Amino acid sequence: MAVLRHLSLRDFRNYTSLDLDLSEGRIVFSGNNGHGKSNVLEAIAYLGSLGSFRGAPPDALIRAGAPAAVIRATVESGDRDLLIEAELVRGRANRIQVNKQRLGRARDLLGMMPVTVFGPDDLELVKAGPGLRRGYLDDLLVQLHPRNAKLCSEVDKILKQRNALLRSAGGRMTPDVESTLSVWNSKLGVAGEELGRARQHLVARLEPRVNDAYGALAGEGNPVALGYEPAWLVAGLQRELEASKTDELRRGTTLVGPHRDELEISLATMPARTHASQGEQRTMALALRIAGHHEVADVVGTSPVLLLDDVFSELDDSRAEALLGLLVADQTMVTTAAGAPPVDGPIQHFVVRDGAIFAG
Repeated sequence: MAVLRHLSLRDFRNYTSLDLDLSEGRIVFSGNNGHGKSNVLEAIAYLGSLGSFRGAPPDALIRAGAPAAVIRATVESGDRDLLIEAELVRGRANRIQVNKQRLGRARDLLGMMPVTVFGPDDLELVKAGPGLRRGYLDDLLVQLHPRNAKLCSEVDKILKQRNALLRSAGGRMTPDVESTLSVWNSKLGVAGEELGRARQHLVARLEPRVNDAYGALAGEGNPVALGYEPAWLVAGLQRELEASKTDELRRGTTLVGPHRDELEISLATMPARTHASQGEQRTMALALRIAGHHEVADVVGTSPVLLLDDVFSELDDSRAEALLGLLVADQTMVTTAAGAPPVDGPIQHFVVRDGAIFAG
């Protein structure tokens, strides 16, 4: 079980102060746009991912004029009760505490409160460039096991060092450049191939889940296919880096590796990014999120807290009902500007107005 029992915010976004007791089951935050509904979900998601699901930098999460923001949550996670506190300080590293003990590394928080976020920008997951799809896979890998955060971070650091060397070389392969490049090739070869294999294995597990979710949402049987088959993973990354080094020196950047890969998504054998309608793309994005949610729940053994940010405004009633029927969680939080979505059973309802929250 993963349930957020109490949420406290201080100087987070437009909230000077907020204290909420939360129940299991479904919770709805309704109100006009721009009043702070999404900010509540963003704070909760931060504790699950150490980032903003809207892509905002940490300083943007701190209320204007305040030096710091605090997110504090009491969480029932499995057989543990956790007090999680995150302090975001302008111009300084964020401080994370669990049960009043400061974590030496912020990433040690990952996995303590798993979350799945559905947002209005999810359409871009299918429609935009490959970076968002790589991020989708890597975010899932981190939720499946926090050690993957270290792997993703290691790949990023190696790439930065290797690219800095390529830029500084100015297109010349001196003995020093060649020697140092060989070291970074070896490091990237090991870490990059580990990340590539992890992504490949994840995609194979996700594909049948995405197929099932898409069929249930769309009410049709068009087959969905996911593909992640980078050529360098077959040939060996270190070998491919060696083969591309002349071109990389000329261009001053790493041209081969997990940072340039694509998660290919097709619908009825055609690329979804270019051939699917916007409605089909939106349904596909929802299916990807649903598949990830179930994968995490099965592997981790706890259903992530579900955060549905303004998702229902783009869905008709039948798809909204299908979406909620496909998502099983101990706690689901929904934001909406149009009243509560069509849900069965009791809900806890809050009205959001000007950075304040009232029982609905």
